[in-house]
Amino acid sequence: MDLAGESAPRILIVRLGAMGDIIHALPAVAMLRRELPAAILGWVVEQRWAALLSTAAGAAGPRSEQKPLVDLVHTVNTLAWRRALLWQETWRQVAGAIAGLRRQHYDVALDFQGAFKSAFLAQLSQAPRRIGFAQPREKPATLFYTHQVQAGGRHVIEQNLSLAAAIAPGVPSRESRVPSPESRVASPESRVPSRESRVPSPESRVPEVCFPLPRDSDAERVCEQQLGAHGVGEFAILTPGAGWGAKCWPAERYAAVARALCADGLRSIINYGPGEEDLARAVEKGSGGAAVAITCGVGELIACTRRARLFIGGDTGPMHLAAALGVPVVALFGPTDPARNGPFGGHKAVLRHASSETRSSHRPQPDQGLLRITAEEVIAAARSLVGVRR
Repeated sequence: MDLAGESAPRILIVRLGAMGDIIHALPAVAMLRRELPAAILGWVVEQRWAALLSTAAGAAGPRSEQKPLVDLVHTVNTLAWRRALLWQETWRQVAGAIAGLRRQHYDVALDFQGAFKSAFLAQLSQAPRRIGFAQPREKPATLFYTHQVQAGGRHVIEQNLSLAAAIAPGVPSRESRVPSPESRVASPESRVPSRESRVPSPESRVPEVCFPLPRDSDAERVCEQQLGAHGVGEFAILTPGAGWGAKCWPAERYAAVARALCADGLRSIINYGPGEEDLARAVEKGSGGAAVAITCGVGELIACTRRARLFIGGDTGPMHLAAALGVPVVALFGPTDPARNGPFGGHKAVLRHASSETRSSHRPQPDQGLLRITAEEVIAAARSLVGVRR
């Protein structure tokens, strides 16, 4: 299905969350913007993640630094709606969201999420053409598709590009070879820990990727104020939390890494989200003043990440944000596969012990392979990336 011949196609992007998944979809949507410059692009997203697409006051209006990629942002709040199904206000909000989608008369909807709820939203938009993966995350999603696409590539970003190519098959002829997600460290002096698992993958040629993220002056100012209040100059970001327990590396090891980086002249800030306060405080206390815990909204996190010299953390949204912004990343992997979910391109070190097995179940127990990655290995990788020599 090629929309290149249509004068101004109206395209709805469906990727509700979460942070890392939205970031992984940005290159595919950016490709659509390049290939179909006259297209009207809308994106339906969970309200809590809308700042990844726009920090402007309104969801409509011209593109700008505050809304660099899409023309329209449609927000939903599916979690709150499910919790209050019997409330009249809930159904008023649902009806308003559906009406907002239908008013745009989208020609096609692309479901990058592959869940029942995302495919159902595509159906509710009344877009006559609805495209999703032939093997979505939830098989019932295919009930709502008019067209299905076989995912191409190993990394999720490559797979998303293959979905977008279904309506814009004329990908740019000037292709760039992107370093494979499993690459250990870009620095030639670095050494791979002998116990690390490196998953080989065939080289792939994909369209040049970019991650158009908003820039908000208010968020920039808040970030500067927070850093100044804590006396932080150059810094690394540590993110000890993760989506579930199996992806979490121990807090005391993050603290040890912070102490080592501080000895090299680089302080750390600890980023944490709701429910991770105790974890962040444990790292802060164990660091002995080398790290400070800071919580912030999505816009402020983007602003702070832009200023960071280094990021250290697991398979989380903030890690993918740092990679998208070109910040050197030390990524700690356990039950998830870095070949599919690792930091894409850029200056990075991906650590995964050979004993870790790829699992999709959200287990609370720490992954035993992840626990075998030592603080010394992480410190060595970090020093290689920021150019510190001992």
